[in-house]
Amino acid sequence: MGMKERLSAVLADLSQSGVEYADIRVHDIVEEAISTENREVQDLSTSRSYGYGIRVFADGALGFAASQEFDRIGETAERAVEIARATRPVQRKPVQLDRKEAIVDHYSTPIEIDPFEIPREEKLQLLFAAEERMHESATLLRTEGNMNFRREEKIFADTDGSYITQLLYESGGGISAYAASEGDMQQRSYPSSFRGNHATAGYEFVRDLYLVENAARTAEEAAALIEAEECPSGYFDVVIDSSQLTLQIHESVGHPVELDRVMGYEAGMAGESFLDPGMIDFQYGSEHVNIVADATIPGGLGTFGYDDEGVPAQRVDIVREGRFRNFLTSRDTAPEVGQISNGTSRADGWGRIPIVRMTNINLLPGDASFAELIGGIECGLYLQSNKSWSIDDRRLNFQFACEIAYEIREGQLTGKIFKNPIYTGITPEFWRSCDAVGDESQWQMFGTPNCGKGEPMQVAHVGHGSSPSRFRHVKVGVSDVE
Repeated sequence: MGMKERLSAVLADLSQSGVEYADIRVHDIVEEAISTENREVQDLSTSRSYGYGIRVFADGALGFAASQEFDRIGETAERAVEIARATRPVQRKPVQLDRKEAIVDHYSTPIEIDPFEIPREEKLQLLFAAEERMHESATLLRTEGNMNFRREEKIFADTDGSYITQLLYESGGGISAYAASEGDMQQRSYPSSFRGNHATAGYEFVRDLYLVENAARTAEEAAALIEAEECPSGYFDVVIDSSQLTLQIHESVGHPVELDRVMGYEAGMAGESFLDPGMIDFQYGSEHVNIVADATIPGGLGTFGYDDEGVPAQRVDIVREGRFRNFLTSRDTAPEVGQISNGTSRADGWGRIPIVRMTNINLLPGDASFAELIGGIECGLYLQSNKSWSIDDRRLNFQFACEIAYEIREGQLTGKIFKNPIYTGITPEFWRSCDAVGDESQWQMFGTPNCGKGEPMQVAHVGHGSSPSRFRHVKVGVSDVE
């Protein structure tokens, strides 16, 4: 009996047992991790995870069970039903699912080069070459390189008649240089901090990062930061680059618009949100701020064909001309606000239930050139590459540190750099201070493969696109200044 016939038989039995709805997800995930440090191998591993999870809704209650034993899938289904019925007496109100259509389809990530067909030796040589270039270019304490690849084959089947298969690929990598002197260490990363950049793409994406070609500049800036002055404190007009805006969007837009956080379902682990269901049309930012959740954009790390509830990938307005428009929703949270799911329910594997997750939360491009962005600043800073972050559990008050700040004077980059820049703000006040967004030629996607949420913890892979953008009167530094 083939997989489709086996899943259909289990779902038929579940329907006959009286459950209101059931679905089965099969995940077969292969991941490869490669990392180097000072031209030596640190990690060279491949892992595989293969199993299935069964969700059932009975008497308005959810039951979930998972296993890697496919010959006992019937028993696993029975256990899911038992859990649902045991849960109902302690549930405050029945779970309500929105309606969706039955879909039979297949989706594959478009790739040019299968990363798992590229020899490990070739991947290692690329990282070694980039590290060698960094060491040739500056005196460094340490260099690092990494690559990560993922292939996921997924099957989704439900009692409504859906049967969806997907083949998803991810590829990415990056390099970092660390310089040190007595009492100080500085880092520069390329193309972004925290493992570089990642996309739903093949090995061609890693080749197009041009790690070796950008290694010298990365090393030289790390060394220069050791001699650089501390970033001044005060209120400055700032231009923030796309790699740093990735984290800004993620933490101060992506998380607070997840409806499960808004409803308090994540309060015990990931936190809540300063938003509430009545805040549609809230002034989230200035008229220059247009943000979408887009699971359809090519290459985004949060791009797929269907979410883990069988809902098609979508592009949804989150903020339009500064006004808040939509939450991220799943089939069980959307009815709370009188909506239907916008396809953002995902699990990080077969052993977890789907929860609301970001897809690609993107700041749409404006019409300003980079020269125009800095040209409108008399005295300010151009900030790049996140170093650390802190934000409260309602996603309102934040503090972000960057790797480097470039001085802007009279509308020009002076060539002077500062180390240890930190800026702080309050989410809506910060986004309302945006008075220009870079044009499409500067727009860039960054992938974040380590977004943690849920209990037990789930790690989602999400994306953020943006152009460099200008913000007025931003507090820089941690001292009290006027």
